[in-house]
This record gives sequence, C-alpha cells and structure tokens, in this order.
Amino acid sequence: EPLLCLTPTDTFSAAAFFGSSPTQLTGLRRTTMPGRRGVTLLEDLPDDIMDKILIRLPSKDVGRCRTVSASWRSATSTPAFVLEHRRRQPSFPIVDGQGRPASLVVVRDANVHEQLWPFLPGSEHRLQNSLRGACDGFLIVSRGNQLYICNPVIRTCALLPEPQRQYNTIAGFYCHHSTGEYRVLWVSQSHDSSTSSLYVLTVGSDKPRHIRVRMPTVSSPSAEQKLLNKLRFSSDCSPPVHHRGSLHWRHCGASGIMGGGGDIIVFDAEAESFRWMRGPTQPCHCRKLFDMEGTLALWGGSTTRSTSMDVWVMQDYEAEIWAFKYRIDLSTVEASRQLYSTSFVKKRIRSLDSTVRLLNDIAVLNKCELLIMFNKKHVLRCDVDGKFLGVVNIGKSHYCMLLTQHRLQESIVPIPGHGMMQEKPRSLRSPQGMSEWS
Repeated sequence: EPLLCLTPTDTFSAAAFFGSSPTQLTGLRRTTMPGRRGVTLLEDLPDDIMDKILIRLPSKDVGRCRTVSASWRSATSTPAFVLEHRRRQPSFPIVDGQGRPASLVVVRDANVHEQLWPFLPGSEHRLQNSLRGACDGFLIVSRGNQLYICNPVIRTCALLPEPQRQYNTIAGFYCHHSTGEYRVLWVSQSHDSSTSSLYVLTVGSDKPRHIRVRMPTVSSPSAEQKLLNKLRFSSDCSPPVHHRGSLHWRHCGASGIMGGGGDIIVFDAEAESFRWMRGPTQPCHCRKLFDMEGTLALWGGSTTRSTSMDVWVMQDYEAEIWAFKYRIDLSTVEASRQLYSTSFVKKRIRSLDSTVRLLNDIAVLNKCELLIMFNKKHVLRCDVDGKFLGVVNIGKSHYCMLLTQHRLQESIVPIPGHGMMQEKPRSLRSPQGMSEWS
C-alpha cells in the first residue's frame, strides 16, 4: 500500500522536512514487502516522527487514518493532539448562499468553496438552517425553533438548551480561556417583552445561569435594559469579534461617540463585566468590527451611501488608539471590474449588476485578499489596494450571497459533554457508508 510506505527517496525528503539527518531516518528498521526492496513502513517510524506527520494532515485525512489502525486512532484521539491540530488550522470566512444552490459555504481561496455539513442539499433543508455563532470549529445552528451546536468536520451535532423565556438572542459564543469551557451569552426577553435578562450557558451543561449586568455606567434597571437592548440589536446586525479574551460589538445605532464613553460594547469573558470602548474619532458611517489576522479592525464608509471603505486597525488596545490602514475606493473597484470583464470570463461577469453602487461588508480571506459584499447581495474578491480579483460564486452563475461575518477553523475536537446531550436529529445524521468523516 503506497500510502502507508516511506521509500528510501522519501526518507531524505522527510529528513529535510522534519529537520532530522538522513542517517537517523535511514537507520530505521526496514520491512520487505512483495514487489518492493528495502521499503520502510510508516508504522515503523518512531512515535515522535509519526506525530509530526499526523499533526500536519488535513482533517479529512486524519479521519481516514483513524480507520487504518488502532494505534493511529489512539494517537490522533488524545486531547493534546486534537487541540494542537486545531491550533494549526487557518480560519476561513463563511458566506450564505441563501439556499441557491447551497446555504452556508466556506470560502478557502479563489476556486475552493465547500458547503458546510449539516447544511444538506435539497429544497426542504436549504432555508431552514441559520448560522448563529462560530468559535474554534464549533457552530451554533438554528433549525425551526431549536438550536444545535455542531462540529461540521467530524459531523456531530447536539441540542443546545435555551433560557426559559419567550425570545432568546445569542449575543456571543466564545471560549472561556481559564477553564477551556465553551459558553453561549444570551439576551433573553420576558414573555411580554417588557424586560430583558442576561444568561450564560456552558456547553455540556443542561441549564443556562443568570448573570448580573455589571458595567460602570449602568447603575439603574432602566440603564441595564437599554444596554441589553443595544446588545441584542448589535448582535443581530453582526456577531461580536473575539479579541484578548473579550467580545466586542459595534453598536449599530451609534452615530459618533456615545454618551457611555464609546461606541463599542466590550464583554470581559473572565470577569463577566461590560465596558465601553472608543472607535476611531474620525467621522465615519456604517461602521462594523471584524478580525484582521488576529487584530481588532473596523471598517466604515464616508457617507451613508458609501463610495469608499476605510479600514482601521487597533494599534494600542489599552490606550484605545486606532491607526488608519487603507481605503478601498468604489471607483477603483468598478474600474478594475470593467477591465476584468473584457477578459476571457466576460460572459460570466455580464450576469451581474453592471455597477457597484454600495459597499456593504468586509471579511479577510488571507493576507493579501479581502471579501467585500456590494449592492447587498454580491461578494467579490479584491486585494488590499482595492483591485478587483473576481466575484465569488458557489454554483453555475450563482452570485447572490451574504457575508455572515462568521469563520470556520477546522477542528476534530468533540463537542463537550456530547454524550449527555440529545442525539442529533435523523435529518442531520451522516449518510451511511461514509468513512470516519469526509
């Protein structure tokens, strides 16, 4: 089986890759197989070399390796292995194809798009799934009136308990770093919608716990209700950005600096307290927060009907100092689109709206490329200078989609407390006949 063998030539490649000397690797015990001479089996390699090989495999290949032997299954199932494997994975933006032809799709690069399980094909499922949260490879998905936490890579899903109130909004989904627990932050309204409360659910437990709203500027019940309403409204506009153990929301209704001392709501996940943070002081409309390669960033337009998009990054977190990064001008994007439309893909581009009228949202694809939503329904790729690189499509001539502002980092970590939770519904189970995961 060529997949399980290391040839003498490969030994030198492996030595260079792992920083070992060829003599160290060629000194391994060799096993003769029919039709081969002096072939070294992978299972004959030392455990530390095998770990270095397995940890670098894509998630799907790790799943396949688990079916090869009990020793490989054991080696790839330890807590240390699955956590380190996840740490090495990049995160990719998720777009919503609105069911035509797929619901939620991970955009890996210009030509690689992958539909997320459990967002199954078929008209009866496409519009029933809605993404509510994402963190470290786990997704929170609503289906009908129920919520599920899923790991789309290993294809597991479990029912998520909700606070016992009429209207519940997921304000945030995050990892509590000191305990390693995954937690859901809820804003929950009473049945008559007169009051809102704050709850935290630890994934794996069966009951959310109520927490107080602690914030220096919130000293009365009315101020608390105003903050929770702002938090619920901001969460509906865009999910929070995780940074330095805190969640950050840009208040959607803010215009300039708010009376609370800033226009960004910050929730310290360790202390379970809130505070205000100031954004850039320059006048800017339609601001939204996003993650730029591990840095807190913000984009905004110069007017309510933005003809350009300014990008700012957090330069000094403690001092709340922002630095201007670059400007993406609508005219530049439009001009480069026109150049691009004269190339060999002219016919495909013609199906789009001919003019970029409005820039709506932004997400980072990689260090050199951005995804930008325009005209409230199309997503394009451009470089950091605003040059148009192409239009995202997830099917033949399909361009209508939304940026979710959620990202997927592949993970083979099991859902915490999965054995304690309700079995996943039949419609979300993996198809029969599949390998460990695919």
